[in-house]
Amino acid sequence: MNTTVQAALWMIGAVVSFTAMAIAGRELGGDFDTFEIMMYRSAFGLLVVLALAFATGSYRQIGTGALRTHLVRNLFHFTGQNLWFYAVTIVPLAQVFALEFTTPLWVIVLSFLLLGERLTKVRALAAVMGFIGILIVARPSIEGMNAGILAAAGCAVFFALTYVFTKRLTRTETITAIMFYLTFVQLVFGVIAASYDGDIALPTAPALPWLILVACCGLLAHFCITKALTIAPATVVAPIDFARLPLVAVAAMLLYNEAIDIWVFVGAVIIFAGNYLNIWFETRKSA
Repeated sequence: MNTTVQAALWMIGAVVSFTAMAIAGRELGGDFDTFEIMMYRSAFGLLVVLALAFATGSYRQIGTGALRTHLVRNLFHFTGQNLWFYAVTIVPLAQVFALEFTTPLWVIVLSFLLLGERLTKVRALAAVMGFIGILIVARPSIEGMNAGILAAAGCAVFFALTYVFTKRLTRTETITAIMFYLTFVQLVFGVIAASYDGDIALPTAPALPWLILVACCGLLAHFCITKALTIAPATVVAPIDFARLPLVAVAAMLLYNEAIDIWVFVGAVIIFAGNYLNIWFETRKSA
């Protein structure tokens, strides 16, 4: 089996995992607020990370040398993930995913502002294409704009900030340490945010499978993407990730009777083109 096929299989796993997590989040939205979903997701995720860390002996790699950066990184991720879960409960899933695809383009802008990375003409063009795609997907108007659309667009910015600070962490921290602090810190944030009103909804028998699915799919999706990127270049992996959009659009149509909006796909194609242009140029430049 060649490397492209292997990478494709791993990415199919990521695509299915992200889609399943969105559906699980939609199902949980009626009984749990986003803070509670994040709290339970982080709790289940922490158990999985600790089990794997102790099974492999990699728990020794968890230190406190970059604790401040871990806290900042996870504050951004916690915010972005809560906005994402909020958006999937009230906005058509295809629209949420299309806006989420702008995350790499926000990384370009934020890396220039926060990390001092060079803003090339191609990167600037990719960012502009992403902004145009956002306008087509969201089609902002007084009537059409709502909190869900703003949350879906905002989560991409916070996910981009997460990537920027993750890049800082990878200079000194291992994957085990990053995943441990990801789940542990966000569990703490989740408990604080979920209990602010003095009432935390307890898992019910019908909701428990959905909560476990959210936790497992979140970890599995990122593992699959990482695995795919170790096998094949980003120019191969990125187009497969784009399959998330039609898959979730079909799933939302079958499960929730959501109409397939052609303009969401038009905007998403422009966003994807900007992403792919930047990846292709960066890969060619480093070859």
